[in-house]
Amino acid sequence: IRYCFIPELGCKFFSADYSQIELRIMAHLSEDENMMEAFRKGFDIHRATAAKIWHEDMENVTDTQRKKAKQANFCIIYGITTYGLAQRMDIPNGEAKELIDQHLDENLVDGYFNTFPKVKAYMERAKEEARQKGYAETIFHRRRYLADINSRNATVRGFAERNAINAPIQGSEADIIKVAMVRIWQRFKRENIRSKMILQVHDELNFSVFPDEKERVERIVIEEMQNAYPLNVPLIADAGWGENWLEAH
Repeated sequence: IRYCFIPELGCKFFSADYSQIELRIMAHLSEDENMMEAFRKGFDIHRATAAKIWHEDMENVTDTQRKKAKQANFCIIYGITTYGLAQRMDIPNGEAKELIDQHLDENLVDGYFNTFPKVKAYMERAKEEARQKGYAETIFHRRRYLADINSRNATVRGFAERNAINAPIQGSEADIIKVAMVRIWQRFKRENIRSKMILQVHDELNFSVFPDEKERVERIVIEEMQNAYPLNVPLIADAGWGENWLEAH
């Protein structure tokens, strides 16, 4: 599908997306020292997570351990479903179910929360605040109302509790990229940039760029994305170029 998206005639396709923004927001909200340290030092967060859980040096972490840690980062923090894990790890639903069934064992969960104790505290705090207020809030105070947070039905209540944890993270991600979009548009207008922002998908922005504006556009986009909001950890944006969205992404 990405191959079908092309820039205007004579232009290049430019794509910029946030690196691990959901986990960075979790580090910010929870203020967990271990998670913040990993991002501040520029580590691969999944490899750093594996190293701390299994008490290994990062260079000794195996691919299997990293894969389990990546799964734990998403499953544990978001109380994720099979579909959600499949989407985030770009794997089939069947493989995602197998990962959850086989590898999300009690020892891994315990090891994860021992490694990131303030993440667990954030999760409990988020649920309790939602019970008291009836809604969850993003960093910018946008609300997600959770009518079922105090339901007597455990399944229904559990879904609302997962949203209480997840909505501030994904909602804040949506807020931050909208701020970046507005600031990029303002910079383009102020600096007489002819290139255009053409598409936003989750944590990614895409542009149709005139070749003579290539360096200026990349600099503006990366600057505005990385400075859209002052988190406790760096916001990092990655970029790519191509003749279409597939090549650029």
